[in-house]
Amino acid sequence: MAATRLIALHQNKGRTLNKCIGERTDYAMNPDKTENGTYVTSYACDPKTVDEEFAVSKREYEQITGLKRPDNVIAYQIRQSFKPGEITPEEANRIGYETAMRFTKGNHAFIVATHTDKKHIHNHVIFNSTTLDCTRKFRNFWGSGIALGKLSNIICMENGYSVIAPAPYHSKTTYIHEDAGPSFRDRLRENIDIALSKKPKTFEDFLKELSALGYEIKRGKHISVRGNGQQRFIRFRSLGKGYTQDELVKKIGGVAKGADMKKDSVPFYKEDSFDLLLNLQDIIAKGKGPGYEMWAKKFNVKNVMKAILFFQEQGLRSYEELEKRAGDTSDRFSKLSSDIKAYEKRLKEISELRSNIITYARTRDIYADYRKSGYNKKFFAEHKEDIMAHKAAKDSFNNHEGKLPSIKELSAEYDEVLAKKRAAYAEYKEVKKDMQLYQTAKYDIDQILGIDGQQKENKEREHTR
Repeated sequence: MAATRLIALHQNKGRTLNKCIGERTDYAMNPDKTENGTYVTSYACDPKTVDEEFAVSKREYEQITGLKRPDNVIAYQIRQSFKPGEITPEEANRIGYETAMRFTKGNHAFIVATHTDKKHIHNHVIFNSTTLDCTRKFRNFWGSGIALGKLSNIICMENGYSVIAPAPYHSKTTYIHEDAGPSFRDRLRENIDIALSKKPKTFEDFLKELSALGYEIKRGKHISVRGNGQQRFIRFRSLGKGYTQDELVKKIGGVAKGADMKKDSVPFYKEDSFDLLLNLQDIIAKGKGPGYEMWAKKFNVKNVMKAILFFQEQGLRSYEELEKRAGDTSDRFSKLSSDIKAYEKRLKEISELRSNIITYARTRDIYADYRKSGYNKKFFAEHKEDIMAHKAAKDSFNNHEGKLPSIKELSAEYDEVLAKKRAAYAEYKEVKKDMQLYQTAKYDIDQILGIDGQQKENKEREHTR
């Protein structure tokens, strides 16, 4: 679970741009909160000079576009708080980095600082309002905070963490976790199926069966029921297709006549996705109850059919072909992950070099005057920030081999690398989806064929002989 909030950071009156950015980033990267900077990461900027780099990009934006925005939004902050005890600081930082990358689409430099000083681990993500190419600014669209929350939920689900359940504004925050089991509505649907399996002759008989399963019946214009542990009644019409009162009445009529209840329904194996098969022995051992066991068995049957259909649709003719495709997509996914990291590293290097060149040029005259003054202490005190920035920029050039490139050359290379990274990331998302499908299908086929870990090892040994 991660609660999120998007905050626009403005330039305060009477304070310089650098100071305003520095105060926000310094708080985020506070060593006492990030374990001496252990949990601080960045994209397309250096945490040590992030305030200067953000400020330089804004000056470049004004020079390129000739615009001076009246809103004074200098950066945006994403606050991302996790459920206490659910996640490690390393994982929280990684989730924060991925959230920022996908939310900004890699177009904005950012830092991710993970705070561990509270019971709930949380991220402070600060991203530059100006794009990396300094030609545009982030558009804080209507509902951007909602979009951020949905994206954070998706990333948490992809990584196996709980997510915030959709809820009315006035209600308390509730959480859904992957191990929480079915919801009240899921259980009600399961118990409806159990009640229907008793072949009630009338809708009243059906309600009696539900009552025997522990449900309280509330009559009125719309009949609703409440089971054990529920605070509110649930109407049949809110359960979705196949479970409204009218549809149940029709089904009961069909059962009484010996008709097929699911004659008009869409075959379950036509769904687009499938999930891992459940371990029924574990479910039975945990004493989940007959309703949950029946739901789990149905779930497994559906996914077996989906896995078989997927096997056929992909034109697979043997288990070895499935195994090879699962391995190929996994290898391609790993290759793309490495490529993206390499592109990000180069983008960071270009950004740092470009920032140092700009800083060196901006402070060159001041440093020349400092030398002419005979390294006067009073002059140093008055221009300490610029003199130290000049020295740091000059020292960084010692690590660069060959002639220093121009800002224009660096910008061109940055655009080229960024285009490659975006193309790789687009393929990365598709390959990730394929990899998950093939690995899930392989797992389910393994379960169908009864192939366990030892059998797999034996098969691998036979292939290597």
